[in-house]
Amino acid sequence: MDQPTVGILHPGSMGAAVAACAATNAAAVLWCRAGRSAASVERATQSGLTPVATLAELLDCGDIVISLCPPAAAEDLARAVAGHRFAGVYVEANAINPQRTQRIAALLPDATVVDGGVVGSPPVGGKTPTLYLSGPADATARIEALFADTAVQSAVLGTKVGQASALKLSYAAFQKTSRVLVALAVGMAREHGVDQELIEVASRRTDSYLAEPEYVAKTAARAWRWGPELEEAADTLAAAGLPPEMLRAAASTLARWNDAKDDGSLTLTDALDRLAQP
Repeated sequence: MDQPTVGILHPGSMGAAVAACAATNAAAVLWCRAGRSAASVERATQSGLTPVATLAELLDCGDIVISLCPPAAAEDLARAVAGHRFAGVYVEANAINPQRTQRIAALLPDATVVDGGVVGSPPVGGKTPTLYLSGPADATARIEALFADTAVQSAVLGTKVGQASALKLSYAAFQKTSRVLVALAVGMAREHGVDQELIEVASRRTDSYLAEPEYVAKTAARAWRWGPELEEAADTLAAAGLPPEMLRAAASTLARWNDAKDDGSLTLTDALDRLAQP
């Protein structure tokens, strides 16, 4: 397979590092200097990317374009690309929901759109994130080839645009919310002088709850008393000047399981089905 010319939109910390990996199997990796900050210039230079003056030049030369930008900008960027009738492979690799990804695919009728989701840290310093892909099989195969034998591992989930975005956001929802919950829990404990003891209690268990989905059914059966407990915790946060909304939202979520009180026969499927029914 011939080496493609790749364009990266825009070289942030993740985008520049991913683009540098793509350069291993590309003829060139281009980026557009127009409107970019000094920090972007420095990142792109350090990553060995080739500057071009305009988006039009990048799209005229690029066989594959990778969009990695702040989520809010994803559709505007796609519209700008669509305005030039780009007809290559467009990798929508931003942390956006599947519906937005599908809207972006509709904005680019001349391109072949591949849905992408990066899970992990930027591929520098020994880090090896995974770029999950979904979309037309021939196009996802090209992206796999682009990152072969680099620090970016690739994995194809299927042919449906939206699958990669769904996996990315499913994982991010747990991982990032968990970090916020840590801040709230330690903040609450610190207010009462027991933060070190909290950390000691937590250190006895290091497994990720996300790897134990079977426990969801037990959670549903206990929701009738866990919800009020979280309301008490939310009140404690509020009294400490910490935001209680996340725990109140969790209590509201648990309330969907109130009619499953102490039901030991629930399965994971039962619990998830009930959770999806207000």
